[in-house]
Amino acid sequence: MILVTGATGLVGSHLILALLEDNKTVRAIYRNAASIEKTRSLFQLYDKEYLFKSIQWIPADITDVTSLGVAFENIEFVYHCAALISFDPNEEEDLRKTNIEGTANMVNFCIDFGIQKLCYVSSIAALGDLKEHETIITETTEWNPEFSHSDYAISKYGAEMEVFRGQQEGLNVVILNPGVIIGPGFWDSGSGLLYTKIKKGLLFYTKGSSGFVGVNDVVKSMIQIMKSSTNGERFTVVAENCTYETVLKTIANSLLVKAPKQFANRWLTEIFWRIDWLISVVFRTKRNLSKNMAETLHQKHSYSNEKIKSVYSITFQDLPQYLMEIGKLYLQK
Repeated sequence: MILVTGATGLVGSHLILALLEDNKTVRAIYRNAASIEKTRSLFQLYDKEYLFKSIQWIPADITDVTSLGVAFENIEFVYHCAALISFDPNEEEDLRKTNIEGTANMVNFCIDFGIQKLCYVSSIAALGDLKEHETIITETTEWNPEFSHSDYAISKYGAEMEVFRGQQEGLNVVILNPGVIIGPGFWDSGSGLLYTKIKKGLLFYTKGSSGFVGVNDVVKSMIQIMKSSTNGERFTVVAENCTYETVLKTIANSLLVKAPKQFANRWLTEIFWRIDWLISVVFRTKRNLSKNMAETLHQKHSYSNEKIKSVYSITFQDLPQYLMEIGKLYLQK
């Protein structure tokens, strides 16, 4: 039996669907019953709701060890997809508790229950920092603690250290570092929120770049690596390195709306994050644009996917084409 955390999120729900289509028995963790409906909606989106009833749902929280014991009974393999994604500096403590402490709990339970293999979904944010002579980030790029990192990146890097600690204690592990994950069904969070904002009329864009990947490619990679004998390795999962401008324009085309036209340069984003900070202080709201995020929007990062392609012959779906397909699904919702 397979255990999946983060089952009500973009990656976890797509993973469960793929596993059920492969006739696997799946147990999924959830924190509140209402969140399960997000996964049900995704199955409906793909006309696969008949598979939804096959999921064994267990109420549990990765930060609450008293709730995890039942979830691990009779489990052989674990996909750990649960994480808090936030770039709000005010949520540093929550990020560390969920991403680091929660992952440590998962690793400990995997060891205690003799789990055969753990797959941890990390992020390209946890990969290393380029030196002056380097141009592309790989799995071996060294993390420099002297560099500025977001609280989210630090928490994912710390979580990876817990996973590798588990390997040292005899647990078989693999880590995936996906880029910005694109996928349908979750229109109020993550990359799905881009479609919602652009449909409503997003005005600004920046010329930074990052690595992007479709959710189905992430799931495919996870399953293939888990079936292999690979242990103690990490893999960057990126389909293409693209500018944010290109991604936003492609999404706008898919939605048949105008693309963002106003270039937000550095001084403008610096004004935006300060205004956002002031609003959060006055109205006690969650930050939407932190200083670190504003800087990231202008950085041009490139990530290599050569390792996963050479080891597993993984092929990635054309990113612009997939962005267009998601747009069609958005318009049909």
